[in-house]
Amino acid sequence: MSGERLSLLIIGGYGTFGGRLARLLGDEPRLRLLIAGRSLEKADDFVAELRSPRGWAGRLGGNDLGAWLQAVAFDRDGDLIEQLTRLRPDLVVDASGPFQSFGEDPYKVVRACIGLDIDYADLADSTGFVAGISGLDAEARAKGVFALSGLSSLPALSFAALAAMAPQFSRIESVAAGIAPSAHVKIGLNVVRAISSYAGKPVAVLREGRPAAGSGLIDDMRVTIAPPGVAPLASRKFLLVDAPDLALLPQHVPGLQSTFTGVGTEPQALQRLLGLAARLVRLRLLPSLGPFSRVLQEASHRFALGAHRGGMFVRAAGLDRDGRRITSSWDLIAEGDDGPFIPVIAVEALVRRLLEGIRPQSGARPAAGELSLADFEAAFRRFKITSGIRLDYEEEPLPLYRRILGSAWQQLPPALAAIHAGGTRLASGRARIERGGGLLARLVAGVIGFPPAGEDVPVAVRFAADGDSEIWTRTFGGKAFRSWQAEGKGSDRHLLAEVFGPFRVLLALVPEGDRLRLVVRGWRFLGVPLPLFLAPGGDTYEEERDGRFHFHVEIGGRLTGLVVRYSGWLVLE
Repeated sequence: MSGERLSLLIIGGYGTFGGRLARLLGDEPRLRLLIAGRSLEKADDFVAELRSPRGWAGRLGGNDLGAWLQAVAFDRDGDLIEQLTRLRPDLVVDASGPFQSFGEDPYKVVRACIGLDIDYADLADSTGFVAGISGLDAEARAKGVFALSGLSSLPALSFAALAAMAPQFSRIESVAAGIAPSAHVKIGLNVVRAISSYAGKPVAVLREGRPAAGSGLIDDMRVTIAPPGVAPLASRKFLLVDAPDLALLPQHVPGLQSTFTGVGTEPQALQRLLGLAARLVRLRLLPSLGPFSRVLQEASHRFALGAHRGGMFVRAAGLDRDGRRITSSWDLIAEGDDGPFIPVIAVEALVRRLLEGIRPQSGARPAAGELSLADFEAAFRRFKITSGIRLDYEEEPLPLYRRILGSAWQQLPPALAAIHAGGTRLASGRARIERGGGLLARLVAGVIGFPPAGEDVPVAVRFAADGDSEIWTRTFGGKAFRSWQAEGKGSDRHLLAEVFGPFRVLLALVPEGDRLRLVVRGWRFLGVPLPLFLAPGGDTYEEERDGRFHFHVEIGGRLTGLVVRYSGWLVLE
């Protein structure tokens, strides 16, 4: 360390990813942060922004900076030895890129660091660059320094998630991973250039255990990202991207049969246009999408339509220790503007470990497996980021609610778990019922068969298993109505689908303390999708109170007003 502080040089420090890393580490008083780039003026402006009260949501600002910040000029094509010797960093983090276009000597920064006994890490997403850094391993070991490449979502975080799921398997046969950025993320030009470089061109994957050529931004798979206990992202298609995982997975997972890494952007209509453009490249009607990078970036910014949420998934399938077929999925959802920080969390975790005296083993290698999922989860707690693992046994279907909730089932209070334990069962209790007075509300209530208003009404609910679904027959004071519940399929996967007459309502199951909240995420009329803003909604939840199951159901909409509201309690018989 340089004096009492760890000196960290961030190449591209005022760029998209380098800037986020500086914001995450700026509160650490044991750091000397060198914000580096070709333009000293831009580096100065960025440091000034960090010093302002708005620099990082008030955490960095005024005189409470924590880290010692300095703007410096750094040219990766200049005299690297002179620049590094003058700046004297303990660790260099390359957050520039695109690493796919570093020319004939892509590792010149890495070799310069190793030669001067400086540790190195980067955020590279280039398969060739990340995999090839191992060629410098002997040199780095001899010098006693580390050089880690790919400390980003892929492969550092994806491999950490896979390692957390691996103990469930005796053999992993397929692995797929994907990133779904929020539509409101301002994607950097270097990221667009990297993606454009392989659009419509061969991407090396595994199929049936053999090397095969996929098509960049053309091959796809549909995935619903749904961490247990969180409202899932809208189902979307992920287009194949060239990520380091594709080269590294066969080396780490013996007997692997298939691989896939993808990106699923919103709006999906814009992604479909990108896929069509990639097909023009594959047909050799265009040489590359590279020249259109700025246009593609501008389009992604201009058409920022969709939920202010992003996500990621890693999915593995194979056999468990008893030879049963299982699928395990690690899913992540980030709310608002928190998702863009995920790609730099691995470097932040590495730096904080260094400050505690925990060094990686010397040598040059990809960062796959360098950090544990616990390292990432500790950082997630600073953000609105939720992740979790689902485990599905193909031959042993679980009860409906347990299947949808995954590991979040463990959060349910005993009374709720008992009600949703599966099988045929009967519960009874008392309820209070309110009805809407509007004409349309009365019409909808009559079609479905909702009971009339009443106080302290006796209620009984019969739950009947019907294959992998359930039929709920609710009887309020002699007036009965029935609904059918099942897990959504296809684009509705991980949602509870409840059918009332001609209506199908799609609900997310979200544990919240002692409550299980049911959040409307879509609806259909005779199978036809209807606008979400017109969907029947309201405050609907189940909870345990005094050891007893309580329910509160509210159904209404913009067009109908309140249709029905009923609340009460049930006890299993």
